[in-house]
Amino acid sequence: MMSSNLSAIFYLVSGVLFILALRGLSSPETSRQGNLFGILGMIIAIVVTFLSIGNYSSGLVFVLIFILIGGSIGAFIAYRIPMTAMPELVAGFHSLVGLSAVFVAISAFLNPEAFNLGLPGNIKLGSLIEMSIGAAVGAITFSGSIIAFLKLQGIMSGSPITFKGQHFVNAIILISIIILIYLLCSTQSENLFWSLLAVSFLIGFLIIIPIGGADMPVVISMLNSYSGWAAAGIGFTLENTALIITGALVGSSGAILSYIMCKGMNRSFFNVILGGFGATEDTSLNLNKEQKPVKSGNADDAAFLMKNASSVIIVPGYGMAVAQAQHALREMVDTLKKNDIKVSYAIHPVAGRMPGHMNVLLAEANVPYDEVFELEEINNDFPNADVAFVIGANDVTNPVAKTDPQSPIYGMPVLDVEKCKSVLFVKRSLSPGYAGIDNDLFYKENTLMLFADAKKMVEEITKSLD
Repeated sequence: MMSSNLSAIFYLVSGVLFILALRGLSSPETSRQGNLFGILGMIIAIVVTFLSIGNYSSGLVFVLIFILIGGSIGAFIAYRIPMTAMPELVAGFHSLVGLSAVFVAISAFLNPEAFNLGLPGNIKLGSLIEMSIGAAVGAITFSGSIIAFLKLQGIMSGSPITFKGQHFVNAIILISIIILIYLLCSTQSENLFWSLLAVSFLIGFLIIIPIGGADMPVVISMLNSYSGWAAAGIGFTLENTALIITGALVGSSGAILSYIMCKGMNRSFFNVILGGFGATEDTSLNLNKEQKPVKSGNADDAAFLMKNASSVIIVPGYGMAVAQAQHALREMVDTLKKNDIKVSYAIHPVAGRMPGHMNVLLAEANVPYDEVFELEEINNDFPNADVAFVIGANDVTNPVAKTDPQSPIYGMPVLDVEKCKSVLFVKRSLSPGYAGIDNDLFYKENTLMLFADAKKMVEEITKSLD
């Protein structure tokens, strides 16, 4: 058995490695190194935890068996999952973190002696508070992540699901959670504990269902933060330093990222926490509006426009991810560069369905980092560019965000692609984006629609350029 002082030192080392991992993941150039730091830190934390448990060798055998089973399943899923399904995978993993926090809290409440927390009905007050908060946040994380998964997977509609008085109901439930925690700590009643879990599961559903698809990347980021706080709360219950450090890092970094994204999308951070931001009672949202005329073209038309351009801005979106067109896009851009055409990439903060989705895809295709720009860095360049090549991006290019107060994406900063001299828009059809609304960019005079699979269209354009 490892001494407590030695365990604390190694937990501190793992905590430092986790901080270095976050630092590395802040830039595509150091992301691989950051991943390695994170893996090493987790290995140290797991090994130290095992060596610190004591004389429970029979129990450790079962733990190791379950780790092997769960690790094998996780490795298989991670290996087989396509990049297009990464947001769903993240939401699913968040739900498991929340559920594990709930299970640990249940175990600690029903058998506190095993955790050195006291006796049933006489649990240490500090431990009971930590346990209650960890269980509540874990339950919210689990149910909220399940809804996010269903929306991202398309099993549930991505449109906001609202009802009258929704914010009032959410506020009452949140207040009731605080009251239940207080009463639970006062009475240590088992019925109150189960009631707390039930109400927490319920509010998790209610705060996610009214959030529209366009805002789902922020939801993923916020749920990531919730899972971290749940882990930190349970870390206090288990008196595990590594779990406290890791949970706090995940919770704080997720909250900071959510705040940054909300600021970039002109959303209220508090509305993210309470749920329902960007939602409207009317979800028809122009789905039945009269069809406007559009101009459509083919690969030869697109190649002609780009070949005669001096600058081209690429705007990738979820459609590029679905078609796995990033490598073909890189080949097309290389061909343009051979013709002395300046090419850059414009990334919206919520392009795709999770933060950094497009950056990861472009990095996978070895796109130079100095050619990739965020919205605030490149938005002023669109009026001076000859061609904007939009490949699968929809809501993040919709001008209605600036003109229609009734739109669920109103106020969200969008890429000003319509200000380019010519816009080439690669899309399978005129169907609305994930937010469920029509895109006015389709019908602009300077827009040429290229109806096709993104990868196939890009490959044909590259052949025409050659």
